[in-house]
Amino acid sequence: MREPKVVIIGAGMSGICMAAMLTRAGIEDVTVLEKAGDVGGTWRDNHYPGLECDVPSAFYQFTFDRNPTWTRFFSPGPEIHRYFAGTVDRLGLRNKIRFNTEVVRSEFHNGQWQVDTASGDRYQADFLLSATGVLHHPVLPDIPGLDDFAGPRFHTARWDDSVDLKDKRVAVIGTGSTGAQLTVALGGKIKQLDLYQRTPQWVIPLPNWGTDPLTKVLRRFLPLTSAMEYHLVKRGMAFLAEGLTRPGWRRKMWSVTARGNLRTVRDPELRAKLTPDYQPGCKRLVISGKFYRAVQRPGVTVITEGIDHIEPRGIVTKDGVLHETDVLVLATGFDARAYLRPIQLIGPGGLTLDQAWKDGARAYRTVALPGFPNFFMLMGPHSPVGNYSLTAIAEAQAKFALNWIQDWRRGAFSTATPSDHATLLFNKKVQGALPRTVWASGCNSWYLGTNGLPELWPWSPFAHERMLADNHRDEFVLDA
Repeated sequence: MREPKVVIIGAGMSGICMAAMLTRAGIEDVTVLEKAGDVGGTWRDNHYPGLECDVPSAFYQFTFDRNPTWTRFFSPGPEIHRYFAGTVDRLGLRNKIRFNTEVVRSEFHNGQWQVDTASGDRYQADFLLSATGVLHHPVLPDIPGLDDFAGPRFHTARWDDSVDLKDKRVAVIGTGSTGAQLTVALGGKIKQLDLYQRTPQWVIPLPNWGTDPLTKVLRRFLPLTSAMEYHLVKRGMAFLAEGLTRPGWRRKMWSVTARGNLRTVRDPELRAKLTPDYQPGCKRLVISGKFYRAVQRPGVTVITEGIDHIEPRGIVTKDGVLHETDVLVLATGFDARAYLRPIQLIGPGGLTLDQAWKDGARAYRTVALPGFPNFFMLMGPHSPVGNYSLTAIAEAQAKFALNWIQDWRRGAFSTATPSDHATLLFNKKVQGALPRTVWASGCNSWYLGTNGLPELWPWSPFAHERMLADNHRDEFVLDA
């Protein structure tokens, strides 16, 4: 049996997942190239006040490394980071990771991938796997005068822990999940919080309770309890997620829940400000049982007047009012369509990723690219990342890649590349199903691609798992 050399780009959640599954299958020549000095990806980079996962803890973990001791139903960011770092140590993966090693270029040459780093090192690989994440590249708003602000200014993914917010006037630009979590954490606890809202969000009020003593006892004496909890929550989330992908009573349930929650805002003027003009779920739903209470606290102001410019003293809105500010926080999200960019990916014959994606990002069944042999992506285009657990998605995609690598070990082929025809058919099917999803119902969100349609999986998450359980060998071009 042949032994492959495998290079994984990124030691975040999906890179850890891929490395773990390879080593558990007995594949030892695995190298993970991580540009930062620690594992964890977005959970390493983000540590702003109030950070929580919006997927239940029981489901936001690997099936091969379950954690029976989560402290909350929705775990705080530091706890999740510790879990992923612990997975690396428990499974002996740390010696496979090359930290502070940024990949800048990778080219398929003479039957192998040549992976070049910023420091000038080169790695050879029979298989290249991209695990660069979705929420990775922060987006800064295009606001005139942003650099003129005199006080501390930072994106939430680059939080400055040295800045003391007590007795400060803090401006938060952005009202997605991050902006909502910051509002809950800071509202009423600092001198003033101004929340700048361009578009209101629908909020689902799920409680975030702690782990009760009975659950702790059950988990101690019934080893399967954690696994049962995982699958119970998984089925529940997949069941509810179908309300996002097709019309029906589940979509109506999302709407009734979100609209009912909005009515807890007593002030009619504030409630009007917070009322979206699109269907619940069109943008990623904000999961918070405390946001509406937080925006009603003294010292919290929701500002919906557009921002004209920023000056050293603060923010000037389009009505000419200067809102004096001590600290400026940008909760303006990420470029979710960067994927593995800015890495240069070059296939046989000089085909570049930019050329392959000149009309927009596309993938074969969310995990591979025509023209790029022995290359697989985790969290690629059209992955089901809308209010679902990314760990479950990563496992399904990693299993698909692993199955191909196992076939290579048995000598079934030398290179495997999805065909253009199969990729075209898959993307046509996706495009045909997207209009019925709630994400295409009429709003501007980070889900939308250049063609105005969402770049998401338009069916159930279970359908995604079933699809990737088969190698679909007939849809690949194989070289012996």
